[in-house]
Amino acid sequence: MNKFIGSILLSLVVFAVGGQAKIVTKAVGYEHAGVKLEGWLAYDDSTTGQHPGVLVIHEWWGLNDFAKGKAEELAKLGYVAFALDMYGKGVSTEDPKKAGEFAGQFYGKPLMAERARAGLDQLLATGLVAKDKVAAIGFCFGGSTCQALVYSGAPVAGMVSFHGSLIPAPAGASHQAKILMLHGEADTFISAEQIAAFKQSMKDGGFDSEWVGYPGAVHAFTNPEATRIGKEHGMNIAYNEPAAKASWIKMQEFFRTLFGK
Repeated sequence: MNKFIGSILLSLVVFAVGGQAKIVTKAVGYEHAGVKLEGWLAYDDSTTGQHPGVLVIHEWWGLNDFAKGKAEELAKLGYVAFALDMYGKGVSTEDPKKAGEFAGQFYGKPLMAERARAGLDQLLATGLVAKDKVAAIGFCFGGSTCQALVYSGAPVAGMVSFHGSLIPAPAGASHQAKILMLHGEADTFISAEQIAAFKQSMKDGGFDSEWVGYPGAVHAFTNPEATRIGKEHGMNIAYNEPAAKASWIKMQEFFRTLFGK
């Protein structure tokens, strides 16, 4: 056996025997409004008891490896994470036109919060989650969906939107969850007027919210594939490593305050 390969295998055995974190991932099939869906569950199987849970809501591309990877990153941090499916089992794309069609069926409609709630119910149904310690995070379209979910009064303690489109809180919307908005200051998809309207709705509704901007970051700044996709389709989206890392750290700080973990 090659010595290098043998060394790697030995390291893996030591890692397993030593009782280190064991991240379990699995597809979870479910259904909502007659649509067959399939989400992605990730958690650390080396610990016992219930843990804080995090619902992960994908970009307008659909449930893909990026969203699944975020669920796995959260599992490594000690959370039980479920990357939900908004569109249907296996439905994802890199075509902006198709993505717009997929996402367009939700904006401005109760279906957005309802479909997200179906994913939240799957997370809660695992039995692995402390039900009073649940949050939602979302990217782009997923950030918008997080907002709709919170406004609906869903049982989440907090939400984090990464470069999400903005949905001002309607009058009378639930404001029980804390809100963290992480925004690229060079995002050309969101106007200054939209930002002002959103912030005013937070103030008017009495929300516990925080807005953090990242200079130079454009839309989709957390996704390493954004630069390639943007160039291929002439879209002003791009990965920004400093902003991606800083926003992920900010999310972790938010969760430590929210959950004490």
